[in-house]
Amino acid sequence: MLMNDLRSSGRAAVLALFCLFSCESIVIADHIYDLQTNAIENNKSEFGHWGYDPTNYKQWGTHSNRLIPVYTFGTLSSNATDGKLPPVDLRNFTGPNSPYRSEAALRRLYGRVPPNTVNPQAEYLDQTNIYDLQMAGFASGKKYVFLVVFDGMDWQTTRAASIYKTQSIAYDSGRGTGLHFQDYKAGGTTQFGFMCTSPHNAGTKTDPDTQTVLNPGGTLFGGYNAEHGGPNPWTPGTDRLYLIGKSTDKGFLHAYTDSSSSATSMTCGIKTFNDGVNIDPLGQPVRTIAHWAQEQGYSVGAVTSVPISHATPAATYAHNVERDDYQDLTRDLIGLKSIIHPDQPLSGLDVLIGGGYGHVRKTDLVEATEAEPIRHPAGGNFVPGNMYLTDADLAKVDVKNGGKYVTAVRTAGVNGRQRLADAAREAAATGKRLLGFYGNGKYSGHLPFATADGQYDPPIGRGGPKKIEVYEPADLEENPLLTDMASAAIEVLSKNPKGFWLMVEAGDVDWGNHDNNIDNSIGATLAGDSAVKTVTDWVEKHSNWDESLVIVTADHGHYLIMEKPEMLITPKH
Repeated sequence: MLMNDLRSSGRAAVLALFCLFSCESIVIADHIYDLQTNAIENNKSEFGHWGYDPTNYKQWGTHSNRLIPVYTFGTLSSNATDGKLPPVDLRNFTGPNSPYRSEAALRRLYGRVPPNTVNPQAEYLDQTNIYDLQMAGFASGKKYVFLVVFDGMDWQTTRAASIYKTQSIAYDSGRGTGLHFQDYKAGGTTQFGFMCTSPHNAGTKTDPDTQTVLNPGGTLFGGYNAEHGGPNPWTPGTDRLYLIGKSTDKGFLHAYTDSSSSATSMTCGIKTFNDGVNIDPLGQPVRTIAHWAQEQGYSVGAVTSVPISHATPAATYAHNVERDDYQDLTRDLIGLKSIIHPDQPLSGLDVLIGGGYGHVRKTDLVEATEAEPIRHPAGGNFVPGNMYLTDADLAKVDVKNGGKYVTAVRTAGVNGRQRLADAAREAAATGKRLLGFYGNGKYSGHLPFATADGQYDPPIGRGGPKKIEVYEPADLEENPLLTDMASAAIEVLSKNPKGFWLMVEAGDVDWGNHDNNIDNSIGATLAGDSAVKTVTDWVEKHSNWDESLVIVTADHGHYLIMEKPEMLITPKH
């Protein structure tokens, strides 16, 4: 609180001094920081709130069942013949082709027809159709397939970032404008849609030691009711409680997803339970698109701004009934024996770059809550030390010790961007794989959070003053950016003449929204947008939209409601 008071008083003094010598209008410094700080301190803001109660700014701190925007590049084509759409076209899964218009399609997705989910007017696709679209891309001859996931970014989050960036309210429905992935046309091949992210079910209990599901079907099944949830991302439904798994009418309850279930849908093409990673609802491992692509001779990779084995990057390649079994998930990602592959390990990704560095734990213990008892999600084989990548596993895969990976690890006094670039060049030149391990261990291992103004000074959020992240100069110097990670991955993967598949995750969007922190949320969205531009710039320079496919979307939404979005525009005085 004192820090915020000093910061605010310092700004006020500068503004007052400026006004003594100038009658020109000036812009208030870091308006979003101040807006967020005041919202938390008062637990209320005129601009909006997380949750359905406008009098409680931080009422809701987790996911929702909102429909999620989908932007594609390299899909729209004029090659339709006999009235049929080409296989790589978003319209194969929307409008009349939406699986939510068909009982049979829903039964294939969910294993049943969820109540109040069939919708003859549905315009939305399902999250599993993202997998279908990627597979169609490869089948049609695409050499390069990119899946860019903004973890936790719904339409409202995107709009908030656009308003701040453009300093205007340019749209109130549809695709939107202002961000690169909204405005980029990809030679006329871009499309826009939105999708349902509901899981197979929530409430499944598992045993990480035996890798088994204890109660198939859990406690609440998935589905989507358009009347209660809204027919599209920008039109509210009739029941504000519904989107967060609550309702005054119990007949309309549907589970909302977590990141592991949703990412599994996009990489495996199936619905599964919350907390499962590439596992079907009964606990059986499922092949991902990365497994398939690698088998066909493509190179495969994943990069993320959060720890390397968090749900979304893990779901590119690993198998586990428990998303928090981080060390075993990492072993799958880098081709080591794991709890679920004890005899014959997976081959491993060709490139893996992300966070987790410095996050050390003595135990994997998860404290009890009202909802669940004490858990040990990593099971009996947890190794004290780094939560995500053990020292032994890192040494085992390093080329210096006979492993397959050139490793780039955060090092004191070493520029992270340069170190990663050097490692990428070495891996590309020698035909080796690349493993990048960065982050800030003091704050769970993620990359430093950029705020809306591009600085790295997060304001107070849902977690209160003790959870404010304060970075040292070394945290910024020794870590690369997500754009650097994407560039390094592409440099290595593109050496394969067959082509490649790459997942890029802006994972910090989710962390910002969990924290009810509009400054962090906007900053993370803008940082992720820069990574998208890195991808599309590469396609423009080294490929074309006939042989490349880029999908930009999110795994799920949160529950930001903007009452007065114009308040995100910086006022002038």
